[in-house]
Amino acid sequence: MDDFNLEFFKKRREIIKTLIISPLISLFYPVHASSGILSSPIGTNRLRPPGAVSEEIFAGKCIRCGRCVEVCPYKSIIQLDIKNGVYAGTPLIIAENIPCYLCMKCVEVCPTGTLRKIKQEETRMGLAVINKHVCVTWKGETICRTCYNVCLFKDKAIRLDELRPVIDEKFCAGCGLCVHGCPVSYKDNLKAINIEPIYSQNGKSE
Repeated sequence: MDDFNLEFFKKRREIIKTLIISPLISLFYPVHASSGILSSPIGTNRLRPPGAVSEEIFAGKCIRCGRCVEVCPYKSIIQLDIKNGVYAGTPLIIAENIPCYLCMKCVEVCPTGTLRKIKQEETRMGLAVINKHVCVTWKGETICRTCYNVCLFKDKAIRLDELRPVIDEKFCAGCGLCVHGCPVSYKDNLKAINIEPIYSQNGKSE
């Protein structure tokens, strides 16, 4: 048996284990939908890959095949482990670690349509939000253009208004490149600019 098939069967074994164990845990240790094994991993700077369906149906639609993880040339996508309960095996991007570079390879290999086939400019993984109380440019401490410089849609998604960065939600893809590049960090690993997954509940995380 070749390495590819061995890896495939290992992944399937972990998935089956998760599907069996998760309901048993929830039976003996009831939890609220907002916590524990039923808690969605999506949050600030914690994003689904491009084209993701609504988070409400994501766990049920994704077959945990790992193809999106394998095809990503930047290693942006990780596969959640069994600690994530019913979301184990599903893909996630941690923006401050490795953002999405919008190569769009993941949407091409998804076999179930959990990641829908969309174009780069149609991607809406979330929306960048600037904390003006933390951003050194908005505070007037110095001039920093990092978020603007790394943006794939500069002068659209991020533009400069009197040298201060401003987000245009009509064009922001929510890829997290700005988060990763931002040199200013504060509590809980947040940056002066962060991605909020505001589209994840309505199926617009395209």
